[in-house]
Amino acid sequence: MAVGVVVLVVGAALVLVPWSGERESDHAEGDLRQLADARGMDLGVAVAVDPLARDSTYQDVVSGNYTSMTAENTMKWSLVQPERGEFDFSGPDALVDFADEHGMSMRGHTLTWHNQLPEWLAEGEWEEEELREVLQEHTEALLGRYQGRMQAWDVINEPFQDDGPELRENLWLEAMGEDYIAHALWTANAVDPDAELYINEFNVEGGGAKSDALYELASDLLERDVPLHGIGFQSHFLHGQVPDDLVEQMERFTDLGLDVAVTELDVRIPEPVGQEQIEEQGQEYRQVVQACLEVERCPGVTVWGAAEHHSWVPEWFPGTAQALPFDENYVPKPARSGMVDALSRRRQGRRPSR
Repeated sequence: MAVGVVVLVVGAALVLVPWSGERESDHAEGDLRQLADARGMDLGVAVAVDPLARDSTYQDVVSGNYTSMTAENTMKWSLVQPERGEFDFSGPDALVDFADEHGMSMRGHTLTWHNQLPEWLAEGEWEEEELREVLQEHTEALLGRYQGRMQAWDVINEPFQDDGPELRENLWLEAMGEDYIAHALWTANAVDPDAELYINEFNVEGGGAKSDALYELASDLLERDVPLHGIGFQSHFLHGQVPDDLVEQMERFTDLGLDVAVTELDVRIPEPVGQEQIEEQGQEYRQVVQACLEVERCPGVTVWGAAEHHSWVPEWFPGTAQALPFDENYVPKPARSGMVDALSRRRQGRRPSR
């Protein structure tokens, strides 16, 4: 197999990267960031602290292709507050400063979740009032530090069981009851009243009982004037299973007056991965971006990782791979071309969120 060099234009930089694909295709065409800006769409990427600090090509891919960033891990409880009252903002500071320096918006991820909690919190015995104080302290410290610098926050992450419509058993539900969701949203809104506040969930993109339960929850919160501004569709898809009715599923929530963003997009492919599947994946990325463009209150799409060697997919979904628009050498794949294609199609009016 021949190995050559691809000249990848990333922002203003020319990056030479090795290309070992089975056929020579140019997937670098189109200024992705410029196209997203022209369409009024936030095209985001989940960013990790370590490669952002040490890998200039990673930096170029992030700033040259995307308009916004999501904190992949560094804003989660276990890293921000490893001990009660002891905060580490070095990672979040690095991401927010990078976003500011490169004219990118920033999405916070996440405030209340059942995972990646520090031991002192996860294993504590909490009465309702004390846990409310803990949440208040954490929210004031984290959201308060970046108040006015964050476009949106995933305040509630994965509140429902993996495959069912029931609320997930977690420490928040156990100590505070179902109202922990409303309380967390009110707390976040009080600290950063300008940030858009989201419930972020997976396995709701194709409808069904879990999606219905999320719809009912959102409806109830809005009826109570709880400050909920959007729903995040995580959209961790398996190749061949991107729902055909994605637009309709998004619009049922926007009809409530909410925004709906695709917050964690990747499309994993069962191994062995062939060129045909890679090309088909490009059309799936196009389909998702096009769906967002068709929904008036879809502010954007965020890809969950900058390149394959930073993807969570191989660890969490063994036997699948190649889920992102850039490969392990930062070479753009048809998935990038698919997004370019969607953004290059005939322009249509888009209503700004909120």
